[in-house]
Amino acid sequence: MTKKPTKAASPSAAPTLADGPAAAAPDAPPASNRASRAAERRAAIVEAAMEEFIARGFAATRLDDIAKRAGVAKGTIYLHFKDKESMFEELVRIVIVPVVARLTTLPPPAGSVRDLIETFAGNFLKEVIGTRRGDLVRLIVAEGPRFPSVADFYYREVVSRGISAMRALIELGIARGEIRQKDLARYPQILVAPAMIAVIWQSLFARHAPLDAQEMLRVHLDLIFGERRTT
Repeated sequence: MTKKPTKAASPSAAPTLADGPAAAAPDAPPASNRASRAAERRAAIVEAAMEEFIARGFAATRLDDIAKRAGVAKGTIYLHFKDKESMFEELVRIVIVPVVARLTTLPPPAGSVRDLIETFAGNFLKEVIGTRRGDLVRLIVAEGPRFPSVADFYYREVVSRGISAMRALIELGIARGEIRQKDLARYPQILVAPAMIAVIWQSLFARHAPLDAQEMLRVHLDLIFGERRTT
C-alpha cells in the first residue's frame, strides 16, 4: 500500500503561536481602536468626575459614584488614575489650564495696557463666570484649605501663571506712565480681584443682588488708570 502524497499547507491555514505576533487572529481589534476606546473611557471618567465634584464637593465625592456616572467599573478608574486627587488634577488640566494659557498668551501691546487688561479680564469673565469652570474655581476656594495638595497644584498650574502675566502688564504700564502707583507690581492680585469676586458672588449672592461684572471691572480699572476721557 502506498502513502498518498502529503498535501501542501494552504496559505490560508490558521495561524499558530509559533507564527509569532504577526499572525494574530484577524478579528483582534487594532491597537489604534483600543487606544481610542481607552481615551473615550478616560474622557467619560473625567466628565463624570467633574459632575460629581461640583454636585457633592471634593471631600464627599466617592469613586463608586464617579464610576457609576461614567458607566464603567470602579476598577477601570484605577487603570487611568491612582486616586481622587490625580483625577481632579487631570480635570483642572483639561478644563481650566488651556483657558489660562490662552488668556495669558497676550499679543504684543499695540494699544494701551488698560486695553490689554480689559481684554484679558473680559475673556476670563466670559469663559468662567456662569460656566462649569467657575464651579470648579469655587470648589477649590471652598475645599482647598482641607486638601493642600489640590490647592498647591491649582496654584502652580493656574494662579501663578495668571499672576505672572498680570505683573508683566503692570510693569509695562508703569514704564509707559499709564500706572502711577508703582507698588501695584508687588500686588498683582489687586488687578484680578474683580474677576475672583465675580466668580464667588455669582454662586452665593447673584439671586439677591445680580452683579454686573463688566461694569465693576470698568470702575476698578478707572481707580488704577484714571477715568477714560470721552470725546
